[in-house]
Amino acid sequence: MNLYTIGFLFLLIFNVIKNKKSLHMLQQNLYNENNRYIKWIIKNFKSVFVTLDLIALFLLGLSYYLSNTLSTVLVVIALIFYFLEAIRILNLRKTEQVKKPLVYTKRVKRLIFTITVLMILPVIIYLLDRSNGLLLLLVEAMVTYFSYIVVWIAKVINTPVEKFVYKYYETKAKTKLKNMNHLKVIGITGSYGKTSSKNILNDILNIKFISRSTPKNLNTEYGLMITINHYLDKFDDIFIAEMGAYKRGEIKKLCDLVHPQFGILTRIGLAHLETFGSPENIIKTKFELIESLPEDGIAVLNRDDPKQVSYPIQSKCKKIWIGILEEDVDVKACDIQCDYKGSKFNVIWKGDSKKYPFETKLLGNHNIYNILAGIALGKEFGISIKELQQGVRKVRPVESRLELKNFGYMYQINDAYNSNPVGAKAALDVLGMMPGTKVVVTPGMTELGEKEKELNHIFGTQIAHVADSVILVGEKKTKPIFEGLNEEGYEKDKIFIVNSVYEAYDLLKTMQTKKDLYALFENDLPDTYNE
Repeated sequence: MNLYTIGFLFLLIFNVIKNKKSLHMLQQNLYNENNRYIKWIIKNFKSVFVTLDLIALFLLGLSYYLSNTLSTVLVVIALIFYFLEAIRILNLRKTEQVKKPLVYTKRVKRLIFTITVLMILPVIIYLLDRSNGLLLLLVEAMVTYFSYIVVWIAKVINTPVEKFVYKYYETKAKTKLKNMNHLKVIGITGSYGKTSSKNILNDILNIKFISRSTPKNLNTEYGLMITINHYLDKFDDIFIAEMGAYKRGEIKKLCDLVHPQFGILTRIGLAHLETFGSPENIIKTKFELIESLPEDGIAVLNRDDPKQVSYPIQSKCKKIWIGILEEDVDVKACDIQCDYKGSKFNVIWKGDSKKYPFETKLLGNHNIYNILAGIALGKEFGISIKELQQGVRKVRPVESRLELKNFGYMYQINDAYNSNPVGAKAALDVLGMMPGTKVVVTPGMTELGEKEKELNHIFGTQIAHVADSVILVGEKKTKPIFEGLNEEGYEKDKIFIVNSVYEAYDLLKTMQTKKDLYALFENDLPDTYNE
């Protein structure tokens, strides 16, 4: 086995290691929808391109230029750099906080096949004609260095195939829904609270019906098609479709796929402002669900959300308004009491002065809004109040959404999934109710566009009035929060800055307190983020 053969072997192994990250980022950025992946590459130029394999590429280029005895030495040194970079990537992967790992879907497997073909082309040419071994090794090195771009090229090559696959599964899903005439379809959207609202509604409706919801956070076209084709059963009475969006028209496309007769709109805020472009676009997109409902459909809306109240709704469907603060609502929650065990509250229906008591394991007023939406629609479906009370008691906490866990040395309030201004404030309110020492662990909020620094600054001022100590994850990212804390005169010796959530756990173990320790983990950084 000569040096060039060893070199190709090294590079192929290195590509396997490196391409996992690039594939992961492509998937996290919705396969470059709205050029998200390309924007991520530009935003993270340093971590993508300033790597040890750049040095290796330079050495191989120099080796080809020299074409003498020294070139062999340079090839060997280049391979050492590839080895060191591979070790660096693998070590980084051990400590990297992965919110959602790479999912090896059929689409990803098709991409891997195309990427493999692109990667082994120089190897095949070399095996057929070994006279240009160093030149082909240099070509392979260039393909390796630009692997993030190669992954994007593979995606472009696969586009016709993906369109065919999409059309096949779309037709299959539509046909299946068309043959289920008895099925009630409920759409749920909003800036935040979609997954919680969906799970709460599903638990409530299953008291009387066979209800099926989209699993986890599968809220895209592919997610809905997967649910319909693989999970929806002919015996199901109700299908609850969570609907997510990053731009105008996406909710409308989802509605055209599943044709909901009922819709729930959770709170509207600034989540994904960066991709929507403006708050107005966010509002109009969320209301695409309500405007898609038939005249005999039902929409559940939140009277406490000014953005919903001010929107000029064109749909003639029935509207049910829920609320906690406003009086003029159809279903109202009042007398709310919360502690670390859960929440208790009363519900009043319009036209009925009687108060009906409800209790749940869930924490926070935002969850009570979600429960109100669930029982409002449940009553329309003919579920009795007694059954609704039973259903609410059985509602299960949602993972990483104000989920209370006992770690022995602390109680963790896990609110790590996609923090936003309203959700973060609600989480602080829950922390404030806890009967012990209160700590906030956070890297701040992301994907809020131009308002991100301003909103994180406000978040810092809010933390100052609740937390006994603050652990900030990432010095650069959390600077606006730090400044907000300082603005409120927060004691600097109570602010700790760490580089990862792992370090935060270690720090919490050292905090000695006479009272129980309650730590709110508010948001964790998305996998696409690099400081």
